[in-house]
Amino acid sequence: MACWLNDPNGVAAIVNALRRVYNDDIARVMLTEGATLATIIDALLNLSTDHRLLSKLVTMSLYSGDFVVTPNLNGPSHLRYVYDRPNSLAFTDIIVLQPHRTLASTDIRLQLRQAP
Repeated sequence: MACWLNDPNGVAAIVNALRRVYNDDIARVMLTEGATLATIIDALLNLSTDHRLLSKLVTMSLYSGDFVVTPNLNGPSHLRYVYDRPNSLAFTDIIVLQPHRTLASTDIRLQLRQAP
């Protein structure tokens, strides 16, 4: 069977984080019904201190095509990473800047795309 995911390792890391923080049943609901990006970031932060990897996973989740992102982020956008304190590399959140709106991680929902 061919893999239909664009970034299976990234999706697996997110799924694993949700399962370990919330349990299998709740993680399944979050993935099929959608979860906020803030919830996903919190789950990842609970399990890892590699902030560089976490920021890459979050970026991947928005643009890989493996998740349905609501609202749609097509068009020009800029990601602003939020850090624990100035001059820190401790990633804590993300903000999406678009020409006519700014979206916090609590405003963005991700739902795992179903296999074709």
